[in-house]
Parts: sequence; C-alpha cells; structure tokens
Amino acid sequence: MNRIKTSIGLSFTMLFFFTSVLTFSSCSDDDSKITEEEIAEIDDTDFEATDWTTATHSNDADPDFDEVFEDNAVKRLDIVITEARWQSMLDDMTNLYGAFGETSGGPGGPGGPGGPINEITTEDPIFVPAKVFYQDKEWYRVGVRFKGNSSLQTSWRNGILKLSFKLDFDEFEDDYTQIDNQRFYGFKKLSLKNNFNDQSMLREKVATDVFRNAGLVSSHAAFYTVYVDHGNGPEYFGVYTLVEEVDDTVLDEQFSDDDGNLYKPDGDAASFALGSYNESEYVKKTNEDEADFSDVESLLSILHDDSRTTDPVAWRTNLDAVLDTDVFLKYLAVNTVIQNWDTYGKMTHNYFLYNNPDTSKLTWIPWDNNEALETGNMGGSLPLDFAGLNASEWPLIAYLYQDSVFKTQYDTYVQEVADGAFNVSTMQATYATYSALVQPYAIAEIEGYSFLNNSSDFQNAINELNTHVSARATAVSNYLD
Repeated sequence: MNRIKTSIGLSFTMLFFFTSVLTFSSCSDDDSKITEEEIAEIDDTDFEATDWTTATHSNDADPDFDEVFEDNAVKRLDIVITEARWQSMLDDMTNLYGAFGETSGGPGGPGGPGGPINEITTEDPIFVPAKVFYQDKEWYRVGVRFKGNSSLQTSWRNGILKLSFKLDFDEFEDDYTQIDNQRFYGFKKLSLKNNFNDQSMLREKVATDVFRNAGLVSSHAAFYTVYVDHGNGPEYFGVYTLVEEVDDTVLDEQFSDDDGNLYKPDGDAASFALGSYNESEYVKKTNEDEADFSDVESLLSILHDDSRTTDPVAWRTNLDAVLDTDVFLKYLAVNTVIQNWDTYGKMTHNYFLYNNPDTSKLTWIPWDNNEALETGNMGGSLPLDFAGLNASEWPLIAYLYQDSVFKTQYDTYVQEVADGAFNVSTMQATYATYSALVQPYAIAEIEGYSFLNNSSDFQNAINELNTHVSARATAVSNYLD
C-alpha cells in the first residue's frame, strides 16, 4: 500500500497568501518562485468543458439508468484530485477521526482528536473539486468527499484507504460557471460505497434489488471499480457499489411528486419511542428551510395514542392516515426475511421517510444495505416473530405486530417475499451471475485497499450467501407453520 502522508498540508487560504507573496516579491531566486501547478491549484477556473453533451452532462437529460446502473457489468470510474486537495481531505479526516491507522484514537491515544473508537462524529468530511472520468469522458470540478459513519471511522482507523465517496456533480457550480447544473447522465448526486464488512461485495446491490423487486421504493445500485489519482497516477481502490441517492433521482423517478418532506432520521428520535421527539434528529433533506415537522410529530402522537388498546379500529385508521402502513409492513417483511440488522429495530438510522404528496402519508424508504443478507452483529437480526424485541424502544414494529390485522398483513408479505423476490432458486442464480462478474476485480484488490484477507475470502462469502437464502426459506416455513 502506498504510504499515506501525515504532514499537514497548506490550507487553500494559506496557499493563496503564499502565492501572492511570491508573485509580487522582487526575489529572483528560482527556489522561491511559485510553480505553475500551484497557481493552477489556486485558480483553476479557466477551462473549457469540451466533453460536455446534453445526454452526458446536462440536467436537460432524463437519468440514464441503463448506462449508470447496468446490472450485468462492472464499470470503471476514475477520480483525479490534485495532491494538495487530497492532502486537505486526509487532514480533515485526521481532525475528525484521529490519525490514519491508529485504532486507539487520534494523536496521543484515546484522548486525541478522533476520540474513542466508538464515538461517531456528526460532521461530514469536506468536499473538494475533482475530475471524474468515465468511458473516456471527463466531468469537471465534481464535488468529492469521503462518506459514512461507523464504516468510515473503522476503515480509516484500521488503515484501509478503501473509503466510501460521495459525488456531487454541481457542488462547485458557483465557483465554476462552466459546470452549472452539471449531471452524470442525469444524476446530480451518487454514492460510491466501499462494501464495508462485506467480503462478497454483493450485499448492497442485491438487497436494494430485492426491495425494488418486492415492489418497494429503493435505490438502484451497480458494481464499479474505482481508481484514484491524487498526484502519483491512478491507484486501484477496489470494487465499489454505486448507489442512487434518495434525495436526488429516487424521489424524482419513483414518486409522481418530489415536493414533500424527506427525512433521514438519526438518533433517539429515529426510534419513535415515547418521549423521543426531537426535530433536530429528524434530519430534513428537502424543504430544509420550512420549520414544519407536523407529519412526524403526528406519527409519534398517533402511534402512542391510548386508542391502540381501547379502540384498535380507530387507531389503525388514524395511523394509516399519516403513515403508509402497507408499505411499512411490506418493508418490514422484506427486511426481516433477508435479515438486515443495521437499521430500525436495532439501530436508530439507515432509513428515510418521505411525505408523499399524492397520499399525504409518510412512506418508508430503506437505505444502506451492506450489512444485509446475514445474521449480523449486535445480537443478530430480528427474528420473524420479533421475539425479544423491546416494544417501548421500537414501537413502530412492536405495536403493529401486536395488532392482529397488521400482523396478518405482515405474515402475508413474509410468504410473498419468500416465494417471490427472495426465493431460493432466483437468489442463488443471482449470486452466481454477480459473483462471476465481480470475482476478477475483487481478488485483484490490494492490501490497504481491501477488506479481503486473501483471495479465498471472496468465494467463502459467496458460499455463505447461498447457504443463507436456503436457511431463510426454512425459517419462513417454520414461522408460518
């Protein structure tokens, strides 16, 4: 693995000052002259977007899902970042999470800037402008940053530079007029996920495919290899899963109206436990300037209303007026059949709620599925009958499952999922197809840019997926019997 620089790079402000001093200095010593590369680093606005076409770069084109999210291919993306900007990204990560490769914490140990290993910062890493290349075309001054929470921190502190990226193609349009409303085949924002804790590298894509095949709103995903050039030529960062962003094209393409409130709950309020209401933890992704949280507030109020036990018919009617309970129960069936522990029911994050203007109901949207399709951590995924679930901590699951009408609906969806979107023969065929595509690129990953310890880890993980889907069919049969 290439050595990661640990020295603190010049900030852009300091570099600008440094350039100004040298430019206007009378000193003629060649060693003190600013280089052309450093000048370009400061003022890189003078360029022509020669690869720009309506279909590939403009927001006038519809999203090209066939091009960007092709199922039966592993495509390549190249990200080119100047050395100084790359160093600024690394320095920012050090400030957020501590020194690279130091699992005990930041500089000086557990008391350093990174804090304890389990402490998750709420601050996003910085964006920098970069070039993105795909199929011999360039996208200009694309906003690129590292992304993730515990997966980002753990990868960084374990010395794995295969980090997830977020791409925003017009993040810097105010600084570069040439890229006004720049898109990538109709997409403004995309996530490149590093398949953390997934040696098969299939789970993120397969899970989101299963959700959509079951008739639920869910992101598209596809396999990509990623190369990053930060001053020393392209370096192979490994196999990634490109994921469609919910607050971009998912709303535009899977709902008829994208003007509703979109929330990404994170924190205690995301549990909907009694007394947990906190507007700051219902993070708005649309309509951010409007202080209207009445929809999520109503959901919490109705969920905990006494009518749940005194008048179940009225409670179900009122709940269904604010929450699309049919969608939630289908989601719950899919999520529990495939097993996915890193979301509601175990963790207070990794889902969206969208107030669909067509129905005025909050609609559940799954997100971040790299931990799906396995028993999982934190005591494992929830059982199909939710035995052991703390009702007061996770009332949205517990209260609906305790209601006989909602439980019957859930059980019906469990059977449908096992027979349809997650049936054994279909899934094992999918695993065979996808693993054959990904395998050459997976075993080519290199130390420091991979979660594989050796080449056999990949095939072992595929075998586990095949065993898992068979086991889940048995679990469904036993549950419904």
